[in-house]
Amino acid sequence: LPEGIHITLQSENGFLGLGPVTTAHPDLVNAGGQPCGVLPGAAMFDSAMSFALIRGGHIDACVLGGLQVDEEANLANWVVPGKMVPGMGGAMDLVTGSRKVIIAMEHCAKDGSAKILRRCTMPLTAQHAVHMLVTELAVFRFIDGKMWLTEIADGCDLATVCAKTEARFEVAADLNTQRGDL
Repeated sequence: LPEGIHITLQSENGFLGLGPVTTAHPDLVNAGGQPCGVLPGAAMFDSAMSFALIRGGHIDACVLGGLQVDEEANLANWVVPGKMVPGMGGAMDLVTGSRKVIIAMEHCAKDGSAKILRRCTMPLTAQHAVHMLVTELAVFRFIDGKMWLTEIADGCDLATVCAKTEARFEVAADLNTQRGDL
């Protein structure tokens, strides 16, 4: 993060104030089961309190993975084809309770097929909920009912993004093509 920007990270399993992994707390894990650390002043609570924060609209922004996103800002991220899934976890709560929804995912599936579609083909997690979509190739923003390409990763070009994206989108007049850190 740029200097002077401070954020507080929350994990749905009951942490507020997530920080870098340290050796002081090797048994702490986030909601995804990955090791995590906590910052001074962090709070730990049960999942009921965690979801009260989420469902109560107290989360400014959430970052989730996605399986598919479409041009109408719909998200599919809970059914993995061919795999048994017990449920969608907290994704539905996060996309409806957060003020801004950011999806971070690979631009294409392992077989090369598009994951950014005209219409999602998998069951939806939420409709018209995505504000920003970040992939290794580009950043899209959903503004006034339209999907806008706003950034292209360093080493990528517009033709590549178009070829790998099924969804229809507008190209921002101030398209940023200089970012190397997408």
